[in-house]
Amino acid sequence: MYALFFHAHQKLDRIAYGHLQTLLPESGFFPKLSTVLHFEGPNGPDAPKLKNHEHIEQPWHFIDPMDVTDTLLHDLIDGHYEQLVLALRARDEIRAGFEAAWLAHALVDGLTPAHHYPYEKELAELRGEERHTRKGLVGRAYVKGDTVRESVLRSFKLIGPKGLLTTHALFEAGAYAVMAPLRLKRALPSPKDIELVSTHGIVGLFRQLAEEVSDLKLYERYSVGGWTQRLSRDIRQELAPRMVRAILLAWFTAAREAEAADFQAIPGAKR
Repeated sequence: MYALFFHAHQKLDRIAYGHLQTLLPESGFFPKLSTVLHFEGPNGPDAPKLKNHEHIEQPWHFIDPMDVTDTLLHDLIDGHYEQLVLALRARDEIRAGFEAAWLAHALVDGLTPAHHYPYEKELAELRGEERHTRKGLVGRAYVKGDTVRESVLRSFKLIGPKGLLTTHALFEAGAYAVMAPLRLKRALPSPKDIELVSTHGIVGLFRQLAEEVSDLKLYERYSVGGWTQRLSRDIRQELAPRMVRAILLAWFTAAREAEAADFQAIPGAKR
């Protein structure tokens, strides 16, 4: 299942990278696509889910788009963006590839409807513990109770047919299946999109896109009625283009800022 998630991010990165080549000037520097993709999958933010190590912490890419105080993901996006600008300015292939990949991953996760659901709140109530204590796949799929019977019942609420984790995972897998054949040629940003990033920064763009995705109620509709033709259509026509556009604009804006005369932001930009 996790392999599907890895491939979903890689596909979106490939599409965004292809569009980026039409926007960057010949003198612009950006790491090779192979370098960017190296920092997805086993080297990406999802990799800690596969590991069972007390010192490995998974980046937290969940957000409530309608809560103005929920800014942890904003800070992660902003941090990766700033480091990408510095790496591009230094023409550091490896560091730039890492920051580009992790920035793209954070943006896509933040636009994923399943990541807008109060997953952690319900999971903490089910487990009676916070996420920092859960390590490896077994630690995430098994809920320990006071008795064996209680452990089984609690785990079933997590990984059963309508379980919390099952619903989350199947939605993401289904969304990737819908996106897999897409080429998204029309995901290029409009002048209005570029103006928005120049004025409000990549976090400002992300906030607007996340609110638009939240308004579509994609995850809520899936949870109630499963996959429908209308839901699949909205994934293709509404969600996927926004994801590619977010990655593309983040990379393009970082590359443009790196080419500026100094380390100051693009005139008028606010990160």
